[in-house]
This record gives sequence, C-alpha cells and structure tokens, in this order.
Amino acid sequence: MGAGACAAEGISTDRAAWNAPQAPFRIYGNTWYVGPHGLSSILVDTGQGLALFDGDLPETAPQIEAHIRALGFRVRDVKWILNSHAHIDHAGGIAALQRASGAQVLASAAGAHAMELGGADPEDPLYGSVPGFTQVKRVRVVRDHETLHLGKVAVTAHYTPGHTPGSTSWTWISCESKSCFHMVYADSLSAVSAPTFRFSAHPRYLADFRRSIATVAALPCDVLLTPHPGASGFWQRVERRRPDGRAALSSDSGACRKYAAAATEALNARLAQERATAK
Repeated sequence: MGAGACAAEGISTDRAAWNAPQAPFRIYGNTWYVGPHGLSSILVDTGQGLALFDGDLPETAPQIEAHIRALGFRVRDVKWILNSHAHIDHAGGIAALQRASGAQVLASAAGAHAMELGGADPEDPLYGSVPGFTQVKRVRVVRDHETLHLGKVAVTAHYTPGHTPGSTSWTWISCESKSCFHMVYADSLSAVSAPTFRFSAHPRYLADFRRSIATVAALPCDVLLTPHPGASGFWQRVERRRPDGRAALSSDSGACRKYAAAATEALNARLAQERATAK
C-alpha cells in the first residue's frame, strides 16, 4: 500500500499482512514499537503510566497486549489510548484494549464521533467502503493544539483532517542521555475515498486537507512515525540495531516536510484524475 492508504481494497487484501508478527522494540528513549509489522502501535512510558497510540485491527489487540508485557510493562498501566483516525486498521482494536487496561481513549472531536459510530461516519470520504468495528464509548475529546500531561511527558494534538474528518497527529519529546528528539506520530495524508466521492466537489474539505499537510510540514520533527510504517520508510530506517536491541535511528529534521511534499503530490494527482474523468 502506498502513502499509508487504507482504501477498501487494501483492507480486504492486506489485513493478514498488516497483522504479521513483529517483535516489539525501543524506538528511542521512552518510545517503543508494539504493533504488528504492517500497522503502527506506539507505546510511551511517561513514568506515571503508559500512553498507547492506536489499537490497529480488532485481531491485533492480543498482539499489542503481549508486546506490552514482553517489554516488562503491565497492560493495566496503560492510562491513555490515543487515536490517529477511526478506521478499522487503526481503531479496530481500541475497544478491546480499553477493556483490558481501563485506559481513557482520546481523539479529536470528529474522531471521537467516528469511534462512537464504530467507524461509520457519513462525513468520511471512505464511508461505505470500509468495514466497521466495535464502537468505542466514553472517548475524551482533545482540542486542536491542546497539550496533555501524563507523568514526565507532554503530548500535543494537531488536527490534520483530510484522510478522515477526525484525523489527528500527535507530538511529544523523547530523550536518551542528554539527547532529546521531537517525536511526531503524523496521521495518514493519503487522498483515498469511496468510488463516488470526489475531493474536488468538497472545496472546504479540500482546503482543510491542504492546511493539514502544511501543519505536518511545519512540525518540529526529528523522528517521524506514521500509522502505516511503510508510509514513512520506517523499516528502512530501523534495519540496523544497536547491541542493546534498540533501533539505530538518527534524527531527520526534514522527514515531516518530505512526508507532506509526497502527500501534496499525491493529492494533486488525485485531483487531476478527477478532472480527467469528469470530461
């Protein structure tokens, strides 16, 4: 799948590949990878509880729980579950993880609404083309640019609608020794939709989408993470391992700009395709 897309055909054909086993590992400092190979789930140890970004597919939840335990943490210490967007491949496992941990689920206003609908949001460009998932109740709404504090970690929400109305990117800082990196969990920026949806027919939504791309490009960004790891070349960046098993990641302050530039190119191509088919 390119650009982190989760179009209907991708969900039906790639579900098993997305959920392929992946050993958990430390990304940097207090930030860990606990998802399967094809879908990111990111764990942050705040010192006073754990924050988990995304729950992936419904069938991924047991794998994420096992990974948390394998790293020496306890599932019941997960205090927050934060969502990128409410599609089955990123929010499908959240209800089960919420039950297992008792965590508070957090999302944007539109994201919370979509999770409470089990992903069946009529405003979503992919509405009607992707499977639903178990509804997530009692979702805490996080405002755009709101910063949340848990233990020693401050996490900031950045509304980035486009892929879905509720798409949200998240930022925090992770440190090792005296080196601190700006971590960015940037949501998908791919312009995919149901067959009848045309982005060009929704100028306000399209304008929001372009602002979202600009928002991601402007973020302080040393380590870029994305809901589909392949969308940001994650596995190429962590092929090497240190002797202690940690990812051998170096900072790349241009990563978010590159990600945004690729999204702009893909969106422009989609709009050109829409113009061509309208003739």
